[in-house]
Formats: sequence, C-alpha cells, structure tokens
Amino acid sequence: MNNNMTTEQKQMVKATVPVLKEHGVLLTTHFYKRMFEHNPELKHVFNMGNQQNSKQQTALAHAVLAYAEHIEDPSVLLPVVNNIGHKHTSLDIRPEHYAIVGRHLIASIGEVLGDAATPELIDAWTTAYGQLADLMSGHEKGLYQLQVEKEGGWTGWRPFVIRNKVEESSEITSFYLYPADGGAVPDYKPGQYISLRLFLPELNLLQPRQYSISCAPNGEFYRISVKRETGSTHPDGMISNRLHNFVKEGDIVDLSAPAGVFILNEKTSAAKVFISGGVGQTPLMAMLEGALSSSEGQGRPITWVHGCRNEAVHAFKDRLAEITHMYANVNRHIFYDDLEQENEATHRGWVELERIKTQVIHEDADYYICGPAPFIAKHYNYLVENGIPKTAIHFEEFGPASLNMN
Repeated sequence: MNNNMTTEQKQMVKATVPVLKEHGVLLTTHFYKRMFEHNPELKHVFNMGNQQNSKQQTALAHAVLAYAEHIEDPSVLLPVVNNIGHKHTSLDIRPEHYAIVGRHLIASIGEVLGDAATPELIDAWTTAYGQLADLMSGHEKGLYQLQVEKEGGWTGWRPFVIRNKVEESSEITSFYLYPADGGAVPDYKPGQYISLRLFLPELNLLQPRQYSISCAPNGEFYRISVKRETGSTHPDGMISNRLHNFVKEGDIVDLSAPAGVFILNEKTSAAKVFISGGVGQTPLMAMLEGALSSSEGQGRPITWVHGCRNEAVHAFKDRLAEITHMYANVNRHIFYDDLEQENEATHRGWVELERIKTQVIHEDADYYICGPAPFIAKHYNYLVENGIPKTAIHFEEFGPASLNMN
C-alpha cells in the first residue's frame, strides 16, 4: 500500500473535520457494529463493556478527529500514540488487527457519508489510515520488543495463579498473582497496569480488563486491588464481580505484561502529591511505595489526599496509617462523605483542595491524580488556577480517555 499522501489528499481529509466533529460518534458506532458482525472473534479482544457505555466509540471518534486535524504533521500526536500503544500491547493487538479495523473503518466512512464519500475521498482516507496504521504498529513493535528484553518479560497472554485473595475493605479485594510457570516476573514502573483475561459465561466470551498494579515492584508477584461493582449486570462490572464472587485462591487467570504511561517520575527530588477518589488510589499506592523505596524518597515531602464514602469502604487505611507512622515526611488527608468526627487528617465531605491548600500547593512538586473524569477535571483545574504548571500534573482516568487538558 502506498502511504505517501498527496497535498490534495491531505486537504480532503482535513475537509472532513467538520463532519467528524458533528457525526464522529455516529461513524464509530456504525464501525464497531459492522466490525463485530463481520469479525465476531474480535469480541474476545475488545472490552465489550466500553462498547455498551459508548466510551470506546467516543474515544475512537476523538482519535480519528485529532488525526484528521493533524494530518500534515502526525508526529505531534506521538504522546497520544504512545498511550494508545501501551493499551494495545496490553491487549495483544497485532499488525493484522489493523488491517481488519482499516477495512471496516473505510467501509463505514463510505456507508455513513453516502454520496459525499467520493472515490477520491475514500482513496484519501484509505491512504491516511495506512499511514496511521504504520505509525501505530511500528511504535507497538518497539514496545513488544522492550517487553521481551526485560528479565522475565513476555508478550501476549501468560497464565498466573491467584495465590492470595485479601479483602482490603467492604468493596475492594486484592489478588496476589504469581506466574503459573514458576518463572520470574519483570519489574514495572509504579503506576502501570496489567490486563487480566477471564471467560465470561454470561457473554460466552473471553474478556480482558485492565487493572492497576497496587504495590511496588518485588520480582515475585503482581497485586491488583479490584472494586466490587454492586448490583452491576453491565459487562464493565462483570469481570470485577466474577473475581470477587467466583474466582478462588489457586485459580488461573491470563495476564499480559505491565504497560501504561501514567507512571511515577523517580528521577526528581520534587515533593509528591497524590490525589485519588475511590479505587483510583490503586496505582497511587504503588507510586507511594515506590517513592518511599527510592533514595530520594526518604526526605522529600509526600502528601496523600484521598476521598471515599466512609471508613468501611476505605481500602489500605491501615497500610497508610503504618506508612505515615514510619515516615515523618508523609502527610495524609482523608475525605469521607460520611464522617462523625473530623480531625487534622480526616475531613467530612468530598475532596476539596482549598481546605488543605498549604499542604498541597508547593513551588516544586509533582502531582498525580486518579479517579473518575469529573474528579480529575475539578482538581486539575484547581491546581492550574493556583499556579501549578500543567507539566507538573499527571493524571489517569478510568476506562478509555475522554479528557484532554494539556
């Protein structure tokens, strides 16, 4: 395939930007429906929960729009390409999948645009997609290569045994995962996630879900801490609930190697501020442990801010108390919606950084925020309004990305 676009082709792709802005999700919804009808085996690869809640369709529409807008210089999208590449390698996406996706995406453009989809426009988009697929799969090839170069590293799916299943709170349970083959597990950067794959009888499908690793690297096991989705019959909660209700110690699950770009910057001695809502604290627990285990971490100020409904659902409460007792440089501020008695470290209500402003606004600090999209947007905007440079704020939302704040 010739992936060198002519100037005219680039202009034609850019000219579809207004249509994509207006009808992008319609297009991507049509695309996924078409692809799963023609290639049902891909239902085992994609998170079908994100199909139901339209998150995946919206994320793809944003990505296609961004690509069309930057068609003259796609290199500006490299940070986005890197993030998507990590998700793709975690799901074992391979170059041949790009060919299938391309076929259905181009066909969908033709079907949705109707008469407006001239042969020239379809040709331009075919070339554009080829260029994007080369960029993405080339980057992912490099990421796969890095995985196998690590000691104990692997690509694709590897069986792990659940050695321990530990209740952290009334909602969150941790799973300690050891390689079934008895081999080593590669190190990872605190904040990264793994994909876990289970067979879901309700859907008759294998389904992958991504879970943050909730402990610092140790060379022996991975730990994930999973929230029970009470009353959920939604595919998004099915894996989490199956882990809680049916998966036992000794059971085998498939894992892909650690991936992700939301990671602790261990190269700086700046103060660290961790801000989380609910189960959003899981990657930040790994970061907190990682920050304390590094030589720079012993002295720099670390502030832990966390919000959840009440003490009963607050996972890692005892571990946090232990850390703050052991390390004088760690401050914690916990916000409970439901709280009888406030004190210096425990506050009633939702997380409000203004109430602890002197503890969180530092001239030289790295900020890490994790939780639902509205939670992240609220605290990100507060930090920026209070003079924190955007480059010092790192965040990760649950599920496919919908926030664009840099």
